[in-house]
Amino acid sequence: MQTIGLLIYNALYIYSFFIIGYILMSWFPNARESSVGQFIGRIVEPYLEPFRKFVPPLGMIDLSPIVAIIVLRLASTGVRSLFGI
Repeated sequence: MQTIGLLIYNALYIYSFFIIGYILMSWFPNARESSVGQFIGRIVEPYLEPFRKFVPPLGMIDLSPIVAIIVLRLASTGVRSLFGI
């Protein structure tokens, strides 16, 4: 069971880096239109979509990815305590 927990924990950890990469790509012109940007967008956007419904943007700043990363970190902490990692 610890192996499954460790696998889930690592997957959540890596996914949070995909979100951070997606955020950083918004700073560079045409980065999201590249093949890598489109791939990361297809992975990250379905997860970010519910957060965008509840977290309003502050002007031009979208805070939903920050909330999404916090939720991922809380989930990974729950996985660690549940599986005893």
